[in-house]
Amino acid sequence: MVTFDQFLKLDIRVGEVLRAEPAVKARKPAYKLWIDFGTEIGVKKSSAQITACYQVQDLVGRQVLGVVNFPPRRIADFTSEVLVLGVYSEQGVVLIQPEQPVKKGDKLG
Repeated sequence: MVTFDQFLKLDIRVGEVLRAEPAVKARKPAYKLWIDFGTEIGVKKSSAQITACYQVQDLVGRQVLGVVNFPPRRIADFTSEVLVLGVYSEQGVVLIQPEQPVKKGDKLG
């Protein structure tokens, strides 16, 4: 079981997808994302297995939530620096996003 103090160690922020492209060398279908988390954190990369529910052109400009304080992880030829959050559903992974537009870098509280 995770304690509340452990949960508080996660730094979950809002970012805006600037660029998206297929991760053709990944073992499982995925997209490479470049996400702007605002001036404090900057642009970070993420590999996301969200191809069942999203097309590349639908991702640019979308706000997403991401864990920005995990260590980088190598996915095929790409270094993923943040974990984009989504819900595992029947149709695939559905991204979690704010209900209304917020400032890039805003923290989940």
